[in-house]
Amino acid sequence: MKHAAGIVAFVARFVILGLAIAFVISLIWPGVGDGLRARFGLPHTANSAAISSVAQPAPFSYADAVAKAAPSVVNIYANKIVTEQAVRMFTDPLMQQLFGGAPAGPPVSRREQNLGSGVIVSADGYVLTNNHVIANADDIQVLLYDGRVAKAKLVGADEETDLAVLKIEAGNLPVIQMADPKKLRVGDVVLAIGNPLNLNQTVTMGIISAIGRQLSNSSPEDFIQTDAAINLGNSGGALVNSNGDLVGINTLLIGKAANAEGIGFAIPVDTATNVLRQLIATGHVVRGWLGANYGFVPVAADSGLPAAAARGAQVTDVYAGGPAAAAGIQPHDILLRLGEDDIRDPADLGRHEELLKPGSKVEVSGLRNGVPFHVMVNVIQRPPRMPATISAG
Repeated sequence: MKHAAGIVAFVARFVILGLAIAFVISLIWPGVGDGLRARFGLPHTANSAAISSVAQPAPFSYADAVAKAAPSVVNIYANKIVTEQAVRMFTDPLMQQLFGGAPAGPPVSRREQNLGSGVIVSADGYVLTNNHVIANADDIQVLLYDGRVAKAKLVGADEETDLAVLKIEAGNLPVIQMADPKKLRVGDVVLAIGNPLNLNQTVTMGIISAIGRQLSNSSPEDFIQTDAAINLGNSGGALVNSNGDLVGINTLLIGKAANAEGIGFAIPVDTATNVLRQLIATGHVVRGWLGANYGFVPVAADSGLPAAAARGAQVTDVYAGGPAAAAGIQPHDILLRLGEDDIRDPADLGRHEELLKPGSKVEVSGLRNGVPFHVMVNVIQRPPRMPATISAG
């Protein structure tokens, strides 16, 4: 019996020693196990497959993405005639102070050109761009990637989202591929393609810095923030992912005048496609409206929390005769749910509200003086309002 126990102990010591040696070897040469398995025809372990899939290096070039997307990006030249009255100033300082200037001859007309970019979104010639690129233009010319020039007709524009749709007559048009907005993540590599400073098509690279960035409390529109360089003339151009698929329309920047660097913004592709469909169908965008204004839910001053920490939106104003007033919604009500959607903050409520179909009904749930309430509200079409003033790119 003692002899058998000695043999078992002897074997166990060698097994433990062998395992220890194998562990050390695997640390020094991690791939030796896979090499041996391959030599003897054994399958790789699931763990090694997972490691190899995670360790894939980033591409050394984004040339394929650019080659895929760049032909769909166009240069836009929006021309308008500006009439100015020439003024003759008095040479005497006292006369200048008393009378200012005097007209000097008839008014003079000159052509003013605005530069921008656009994206071809359909084979039949629809081009998506920014409204501020073509606003008040008398003549719009589009320069295609292959050198062709086409005259563009304005289909429709939406000042609030700063989007416009043009139509050109040309054949063999390269159409941009749309990305899945649900797969967009902070940190993804993106490329901005456009016509900055009339240098013709230029590509800059960056990452997604933020998603759902809101620049104005008066508008529910949100933006993609990126550090890809966006300059004057990039407006209306494409922001694409590393596969060359459209994730946004470049629209504005915050420049060095605001002590900022690497802060640009693009309109998300899902917002752009929604506006695109409506502008093509009707020439304008229809938005739902409940007839109230909203603010952040107040947070106690001594809580140490930021103002936007609380969930939901507080009603700040109710328009007399509007749907919210008719449903009994009151100022200071806290709204927590709109239909099937929970409300995160006032901007989130605004985004859901504008997607409601005018003529429909929606259930609004919230708190009034701490007591839950539920009301049905008739949705109407929102009246037009002035967009927020922003610095254009």
